[in-house]
Amino acid sequence: MNTMEKDLYHLWCEKAVDDADLQIELKQIADDADAIQDRFYRDLSFGTGGLRGVIGAGCNRLNIYTIRRATQGLADYVNADFQNPSVAIAYDSRIKSTVFAQTAAAVLAANGIHVHIYKELMPTPMLSFAVRQLHCDAGIVITASHNPSKYNGYKVYGSDGCQLTLDAAQRVTDYIEAHQMFDDVKTITFEEGLANGMISYIEQDVLDAYFENVLKQGIHTDLCASSGLKVVYTPLNGTGNKPVRTILKKIGITDVTVVPEQENPDGHFTTCPFPNPEIREALALGLKLCETCKPDLLLATDPDADRVGIAVPDGNGGYALISGNEMGAMLFEYICASRTQMGTMPKNPVVVKTIVTTDLVRAIAKEYGVEVIEVLTGFKFIGEQIGFLEKKGEESRYVFGFEESYGYLAGTYVRDKDAVVASMLIVEMAAYYRTKGITMIQARDALYEKYGMFLHSQQSFQFEGESGMLKMQQIMDQLRNDPPKTIGGLPVTNIADYEQSISTCVETGAVTKLTLPKSNVLAFTLTDGASVVIRPSGTEPKIKAYYTTTGKDRASAAALEAKLQEDFSGLLK
Repeated sequence: MNTMEKDLYHLWCEKAVDDADLQIELKQIADDADAIQDRFYRDLSFGTGGLRGVIGAGCNRLNIYTIRRATQGLADYVNADFQNPSVAIAYDSRIKSTVFAQTAAAVLAANGIHVHIYKELMPTPMLSFAVRQLHCDAGIVITASHNPSKYNGYKVYGSDGCQLTLDAAQRVTDYIEAHQMFDDVKTITFEEGLANGMISYIEQDVLDAYFENVLKQGIHTDLCASSGLKVVYTPLNGTGNKPVRTILKKIGITDVTVVPEQENPDGHFTTCPFPNPEIREALALGLKLCETCKPDLLLATDPDADRVGIAVPDGNGGYALISGNEMGAMLFEYICASRTQMGTMPKNPVVVKTIVTTDLVRAIAKEYGVEVIEVLTGFKFIGEQIGFLEKKGEESRYVFGFEESYGYLAGTYVRDKDAVVASMLIVEMAAYYRTKGITMIQARDALYEKYGMFLHSQQSFQFEGESGMLKMQQIMDQLRNDPPKTIGGLPVTNIADYEQSISTCVETGAVTKLTLPKSNVLAFTLTDGASVVIRPSGTEPKIKAYYTTTGKDRASAAALEAKLQEDFSGLLK
């Protein structure tokens, strides 16, 4: 711990008096140099996704003071660019989400910005919708998505309903950094904002309009009520409970059993320490309930209900998880096949995927004459593409967009991934196949039989604290400056460096310019249709590696995948 960190600690002891919990924490760590260093060695960074961090005392923690400072910066940005500005706010079930949302609202109101805030916790996509529906100039959602309970976050959206672009996020960052933590922030109480009319609650008509737009994305919803489909659902103690059950009821799916321990909001996530529908452990209670209920599928939405995972009967008495890549491909095939058959496919249709999302999309797109647009990791880049189409009056060309991490969007009414519409379409698709005597596993296997076997996986490598941040940078520098020649026994044939915006052919040395925005991502193309993509997370202290393998069947692709994971993991130590 250096002098700066010690001075900051004493400043917070003196100034952070509005929150008794913070004062208790500060007293508890008074003699713990490591704890003080971790809380004060840096400011919690405002990245392209806003703030995300551990809840607690200090400038490297999420608390009412880091929220106030960030919101003052956002207020400066909004006031500089808009006349009579307004901002929408939503929040999830996490610890202190309501407090943080009201804290942000109070700062905005003190800066002359009208605030529209939901009366109760709402999914992230419903914030994106409110921004557009209420013609707001920005939006905030308090959430840390699928992170463990000690985390919370502060995501910022632009007037288009997308998360802030890179340039806008940098401008907000510059405004934030111009302010001191305690003395430069304007604020009033939340109650004062309500009383003077600067803060108002979002009314039911906005929710009704949202559900109307979700329903418009249905294709065969008329089959749902008579399909006999049976569903087990878990909102993982988050925001999905009411909206997902509402939309399923609207399409006629009434046989829905909710996992009781995970039905109500609970930011402690006591039954699923990692409330992430990507991992089997989070679905353990839902899968246990499936043993007695015997549903056609298990649905699970993450705490802010922008992502959804599923499990389906595997044909052998158990339940198999469907990966994000598989479900996205299945939905894309279902939408294309159904809309083509019904004559509702738009002219020059478009699908948008991220660079780490399955290339099975390309094979499906070729079959149905759909243009594929590839973007950087992050759903805001998919939303941005919808905006580009909208500016040309061509938003109807967009038929689907998804990313491998269980985020899907049909329709252009929001500009973020939406677990509510995804849940509706997944259930509708399952009901449609059920009426044809086809199980979801059979539908998935038919997709591979038609287009070839694509297998995908992801590994995350955790790096906590200041030393972890340095280690992550060292790893990326090492891979960039001295890239591997082989991975898992397969030669590297091409290296795409998105930070340098170049793609290099290993054999010839030929360099091609990349057109996507700069990002700290490296992609290694291998022989045999395999690849490895690596990037630091933008919101968590971890590096993520994405593996793709192909093969004549799942077993051969899985064997190669295991070799890639084992070999590449060794490079990250």
